[in-house]
Amino acid sequence: MKCIKCGTDNKLKDRTANQGRCVKCNHPFAFEPMSMNKVKITDPLFAKILSDISANNTLFFTPKQLFYLLNMRIVSKSFSSVFSLLIGYLIFSILIIFWSAQITTGNQDIIALLLFIFNAIYILNIFQNSDSHQLNAKSRRANARALQIVGIIILGGGISGSILIINSFYAFTLSVVLGMVSIYLGTQQLQNSGLSTQEFLFSQNEFENWIERWRQINGLIVKILPSPREDNTLTTFNPDVTAYSFDRLIVCDRATIAQLLIANNFHFENNCAILSITGYPQGIFQTMMQMLRRNPDLKVYALHDCSPQGIGLVHHLRSSPRWFQDSDIIIIDIGLTPRQIIAAKRGMFIQTSSESAQAAKKLTTEIRQILSAEEIEFLESGKFVELESFTPQRLIQILQKRIADSQNIESSDSGLFLTGETGNDIYVVQSFG
Repeated sequence: MKCIKCGTDNKLKDRTANQGRCVKCNHPFAFEPMSMNKVKITDPLFAKILSDISANNTLFFTPKQLFYLLNMRIVSKSFSSVFSLLIGYLIFSILIIFWSAQITTGNQDIIALLLFIFNAIYILNIFQNSDSHQLNAKSRRANARALQIVGIIILGGGISGSILIINSFYAFTLSVVLGMVSIYLGTQQLQNSGLSTQEFLFSQNEFENWIERWRQINGLIVKILPSPREDNTLTTFNPDVTAYSFDRLIVCDRATIAQLLIANNFHFENNCAILSITGYPQGIFQTMMQMLRRNPDLKVYALHDCSPQGIGLVHHLRSSPRWFQDSDIIIIDIGLTPRQIIAAKRGMFIQTSSESAQAAKKLTTEIRQILSAEEIEFLESGKFVELESFTPQRLIQILQKRIADSQNIESSDSGLFLTGETGNDIYVVQSFG
């Protein structure tokens, strides 16, 4: 493992002999991968992730965004391509044939039986991988495709061998059954992989311990944001400032996202106000709302998780007297919505929980009427996607693009209008990515 201070490559025996320090500069290592069980982290890997998530230390990020990215990087390191899976399969198949030929003195029936057992175990293994919630969608699809190809190999090789070499109907039958099962399982898994859920490889407590360990060794992580602080102290504005109003408002379903955007100066660079549905930042909320309501050309953009709570954001904006009740402004739902997740089919970190499923079943009629049956099914199954599964840079890029695309929504083909019970239009952006 290389030292992040001097770049010296330290082998395990060097690190052990020097009490976990670099042999050249004596800088302590924060992590020792060989002593970690399921998840193995190195100092260079963690440093690279911090650099990537902050765009070379230029963007602030939340702890949960780091949590997501660390998990994704660890999962991607274990990715096996279809090619590597097939090469491994062919190598082991050849070794099994040679090994079984030696120990059985060429008994073809026993060789065929051992090959069947090996293939059955191999198919079970890659099927489990194709269905694993701890692998990303790309890895699951690779295993599913490998299942299909292995099935074809078994059909072709098994049928040919059973007829031309050992002349065994028993071997012929086993080859057909095993090959067809493998092809069927691979096809089913490919069809189901788009909206498969995913789990984290490590717990929140483990993650917090790693963060604390890194801080002890390497100092503060400058760009990581603390929890949003509630400050009810009213900020005094110059009257000339309050006479001005933004033309755009972004409302987030959580203060964490609003804080992230404000910390990264999104409001300055894109000339828009940013608030959370909870009233963050509290000190300027009332004054900001007074300024915004004076603007008849105001456009409101809703930004939220794909969850029952997030989906309710637009309805709350439309019906709450604190926001835009009895107003005819068009609210633009940027996402995340189930519609966008379903359309994307892949690339999203989809989670599931019983709490989310129960919350979805309690959604009001007003919210349900703007959702399709497929979207309701998605939510009631407990599935959800968080905005913090995207890096700050990616989230900002998506938000900028969606705002630009919706400037002339009457002629835009990037979304569609949905009308609620109140008769007010909601413009829903079709794609989030």
